[in-house]
Amino acid sequence: MLLLVLGTAAGGGIPQWNCACPSCSGARAHPDRRRRHASLAVRTHDGRWYLVNATPDIGDQIESRPELHPGPGPRQTPVAGLVLTDAELDHTLGIARLREADGIEVVATGPVRRALLDRLHLGDVLAPYTRVTWRELPRHGAGPLDPGTSGLQISGIPVSGKRPRYAADAAADDAWVVALRLYDPVSGATALYAPALAAWPDRLQQAAEEADCVIVDGTFWDDEEPRRTGISERTATGMGHLPVDGPDGTAERLARLSARCLYTHLNNTNPLVDPAAPEHKRLARLGLEVASDGMEIEL
Repeated sequence: MLLLVLGTAAGGGIPQWNCACPSCSGARAHPDRRRRHASLAVRTHDGRWYLVNATPDIGDQIESRPELHPGPGPRQTPVAGLVLTDAELDHTLGIARLREADGIEVVATGPVRRALLDRLHLGDVLAPYTRVTWRELPRHGAGPLDPGTSGLQISGIPVSGKRPRYAADAAADDAWVVALRLYDPVSGATALYAPALAAWPDRLQQAAEEADCVIVDGTFWDDEEPRRTGISERTATGMGHLPVDGPDGTAERLARLSARCLYTHLNNTNPLVDPAAPEHKRLARLGLEVASDGMEIEL
């Protein structure tokens, strides 16, 4: 199994276009600190890749990786499809960027599909340009990520019923936000990807204990960060993100796992955005890492 980390930032990226906070100003002054929106590329077969989440940076993310470049035919692309963990704009706006494709396959849960079709009218918008096909993300058991191949198996683990703002009145469902479990039957390796976590259910704990690599939500360092920095009147958990540090944080949970554990989806208020921040040493003492754009993970 090969994973390419295409981005590691929360909504707005780093720097965020309308923000002059220390993290965003630092990223402008030091381009190596820039982070694109959180996303992965997953190789399912030689020359075939699925992208996890379609961010506003999707064009640049594809261009940044030679493995994702088109060819040898003039319109032949190795990007076989998309997998969505939720319906948030930061994870779905990039679908429209792929309108030049002959067709787009999107793997998502029912609530996510309905939000994009009924609320954003994505099907109507893209119909004059390309054909979009939808496939249900398995929630009970696993299914092939890339049908027709003997490769990776995928399943979605519900972790939150948080709906995006544009669908705030939509029907409740625990699968609005899911973690992805990827299993390679050839190598026996398992990866868990959860860029947004509002809770840590038992099923997620079991998947984390079985995984070889766990990449999880690192949006906020601590629960009070959104209120302390003035970006929200809610706490991190109130915004649908378990914090890294603190009694309800994820760091202590991850430190008990045998898997390689990394954080992604960093907000621009998170001190981990600064590579010199002491919080990195605190994570290192627990055996934890912060994922970086461009990182390759082979399992």
